[in-house]
Amino acid sequence: MYDPKSMKAEEFISHEEVLETLAYAQANKHNAALIDSILQKARERKGLSHREAAVLLDCDLEDRNQEIYALARQIKQDFYGNRIVMFAPLYLSNYCVNGCVYCPYHSKNKHIPRKKLTLEEVEREVIALQDMGHKRLAIEAGEDPVNNPIEYILDCIRTIYSVKHKNGAIRRVNVNIAATTVENYRKLKEAGIGTYVLFQETYHKDSYEKLHPTGPKHNYAYHTEAMDRAMAGGIDDVGLGVLFGLELYRYEFAALLMHAEHLEAVHGVGPHTISVPRIRRADDIDPSVFDNGIDDDTFAKIVACIRIAVPYTGMIISTRESPACREKVLGLGVSQISGGSRTSVGGYVEEEPEDEKSEQFEVSDRRTLDQVVRWLMELGHIPSFCTACYREGRTGDRFMSLCKSGQIQNCCHPNALMTLEEYLIDYASPETRDIGRKLIQKELANIPNPKVRSLVERNLELIRQGQRDFRL
Repeated sequence: MYDPKSMKAEEFISHEEVLETLAYAQANKHNAALIDSILQKARERKGLSHREAAVLLDCDLEDRNQEIYALARQIKQDFYGNRIVMFAPLYLSNYCVNGCVYCPYHSKNKHIPRKKLTLEEVEREVIALQDMGHKRLAIEAGEDPVNNPIEYILDCIRTIYSVKHKNGAIRRVNVNIAATTVENYRKLKEAGIGTYVLFQETYHKDSYEKLHPTGPKHNYAYHTEAMDRAMAGGIDDVGLGVLFGLELYRYEFAALLMHAEHLEAVHGVGPHTISVPRIRRADDIDPSVFDNGIDDDTFAKIVACIRIAVPYTGMIISTRESPACREKVLGLGVSQISGGSRTSVGGYVEEEPEDEKSEQFEVSDRRTLDQVVRWLMELGHIPSFCTACYREGRTGDRFMSLCKSGQIQNCCHPNALMTLEEYLIDYASPETRDIGRKLIQKELANIPNPKVRSLVERNLELIRQGQRDFRL
């Protein structure tokens, strides 16, 4: 039985409810009157149910599809403006005891080099990332209670926050590690993490168990219920995601939104972010053996429909995707992207020899952070290195209340400009700096409150004089 308030995975992600949703969407994919009513509801900016969103995803009326894309763009602009938050992944260890068939870190892979950063190596990686200009990291590690215990993760977090190099500092550490206990989530919260991220990979229980044949990750319920334990441990910003390509995308889309509805129903706050990765080649992993891949047009529609269904939730796209694909979905809903990423352990300090590759997946967008920043600005976006909400305690329901009221832009837009100025001075190439200065000058005029605008102008001048880390 489907029950979004249940704490049991198979009840808040009900297989029968997903199948009924898919049948309903298929039956109504050209029901113009129903689609119009759903779009009208979506224009209220309060989100949609998983069934309503599934109808939009299946819609095959071209004029209505254009309305869907236009509404997604407008909602993205209304809540997030033209800001794009920047981050980078940091791989700590690829030791793993699981048997996930889509990941090269699986325990049966005997030829991939196994690596684990020492704390000294973590420090060097962080310095390399700071020298690029990054302020926000997402740490990644395989699941291995011997090599990667929670104490190791906590030591790495403390090390990351402690490194101050020139004008560099990592101001927010998000964590993407395996499902764990309430006690361990409490320890992560006490360590000062930002968002806890855990990808479901697939919500289809039978497929999940086949794709995870061995290891603790095989336990579907324990993995799927992880966000509830994280919130019980005090982490109020959590990030969901599925790995598109493993199972039918319509199934994943509906279940993903059901998970978001569950978090809202139980905890009063939905996911802080939703990620939309697609399976990619890596070491002994051939994505062509998975027959549920999706093309770029379908991918773009998924992004647009997620944006409409959960208007307040941040959306993340990584360097798995090509520059062309990333450009296509930026306006449709994406609010965070990675730049200059390395998906190997120790990959920022020194590029790995070809015969010692340890990357988790092949990166499609191999541009430097400076190139990505310049590209974003040329498209009219503001690259933001802001971490103010997390550091000012605007997380969980406090962030969502500001976002839903539209007040968040009064903080985020000015903060984006100030952190961009820091980046331009400390790290940007001359060409990027010139483009950025013109963009900042233009965007200052878009701050509606004259007092806030005056404060930002003063802070920008202080940044140019050498001061750092201003935030509203």
